[in-house]
Amino acid sequence: MRLAPVLAMMLTVLAVPAFATEDVIRFPSAEGTVVGTLSLPMGAPAPVVLLFHGFTGTRDELAVAGTEEGVFSRTARLLREAGYASLRIDFRGSGDSSGEFADTTFEGQIADGMQAVSVMSADPRVMGDTLAIIGWSQGGLVAAAVAGRSGVPDALALWAAVAKPQETFAGILGADVLTRGLASGEAGVSITLPWGAQLDLRQGFFDGIATLDPVAEIAAYKGPLFVAHGRQDTTVLPAAADAFIAAHDGKETLMLADMDHVFNVFAGPETLDQLVAATIAFFDAQVR
Repeated sequence: MRLAPVLAMMLTVLAVPAFATEDVIRFPSAEGTVVGTLSLPMGAPAPVVLLFHGFTGTRDELAVAGTEEGVFSRTARLLREAGYASLRIDFRGSGDSSGEFADTTFEGQIADGMQAVSVMSADPRVMGDTLAIIGWSQGGLVAAAVAGRSGVPDALALWAAVAKPQETFAGILGADVLTRGLASGEAGVSITLPWGAQLDLRQGFFDGIATLDPVAEIAAYKGPLFVAHGRQDTTVLPAAADAFIAAHDGKETLMLADMDHVFNVFAGPETLDQLVAATIAFFDAQVR
C-alpha cells in the first residue's frame, strides 16, 4: 500500500460518507497550493480516479450543452454513480489553485499530478492503493508522465492526449509564437488564442514544448492503458493515439470515435457519456 503520513496529517479525516458527496480539498505542491474537488460515492472507501484538465482548462472543464455540468464535473458524477471516487484538480496557475497562469509549465503540472497521487494514496476516505488516472488533451500529456515516472496507476486513460507537443502547440499558437516564446525569458509573450482568449506565457512553458516527449513517458508505464481519440479531432491529430499505443507495452484498448477534440459536447452529452462508459468498463476490468 502506498502511504504518505505527512500528507495524511494535512487532510481533514472524515467518516465514510453515508451518501454521495463532494468536498473541496487543498494540498501543497512545490511552492504553492493545489485546489481540487474530491467526489465520494456512498458507502465504503472506493477506488479513486484522478482527473487532469487540459490547456487553459479548470477542474470542472468545458460546459456541456443541455446540462449544468462541465466535462469533468459530469465525468466525476458518472464515476461516482459507478462506485468510484475521484479527485479533479486545478493545476497551479489555473482555476482556484495558487499562482499565475503565465508561470505554468509541463513539469509544474506533472509535479502537481504526482502530489495528487501521494495525497490520495494517504486519504482514508478512498482506496488509496487502487488508483486510476484520466488525462484530457494537455492533461493527457501530464497523465502519461505521471504514470510513467511514478508507476503507480492501476489503470490510465488518455483522452485526446497530446503526443507531439511541438506539432499540437504550433497548430494552436502558431509556429512563430513558439519561436518567440523560446527566447522570451521572464518577460514571456502575450497570445491571442484561436477562440479569442488572451493570455501570457513565460519561457518555461515553451521549453517544455521543445523538450518533453509524452510518447517516451508512456513507454515507462507498464500498467493497463485506455486511449480514446476522435476521428474529427483537428486540435490533437488522431495519429497521437496510434503513437501512444505503439510505445506502450502492456494491456491496452484503443477507442476511435466520430467525435471532435471536445467529445461533441457543444451538441450535448451523448458522446461524452459513451466515452465515460467505455472508460469505466475498462477500469472495472482492471481494478474490480
